Amino acid sequence: MFAENTIYIVGNSKSPQNNPITQQYGQFFIGFVVDRETGEIITCGSSATIAVTAEFICSLFTGKSLSDDFQAIKQHVENRYFGSSQKAILVAYKDAQKKFFRIMNGLMIDLNE
Repeated sequence: MFAENTIYIVGNSKSPQNNPITQQYGQFFIGFVVDRETGEIITCGSSATIAVTAEFICSLFTGKSLSDDFQAIKQHVENRYFGSSQKAILVAYKDAQKKFFRIMNGLMIDLNE
């Protein structure tokens, strides 16, 4: 289903305590399928509890790059997503971005972080 040059990276974060995501999953996460060479996000999935939310979050990132400037992504999310998990989305993206850069630099990543 995915090309050989793609990798899968999960970014984790905490969501607000009163958020159904926290009650169901304990944390918020976004899994990104990424082109290893370009950093382009092919698709993604998240721990959102409503299907349309997960689809919308994916649309925010598909076609973007994990190597993109965080500030540009932050502005994009802040201008389009107005759910209670906005900060959690940004933290999960930043976590995945950090892991991507470590992978690209040949460093091992701790799967428990």
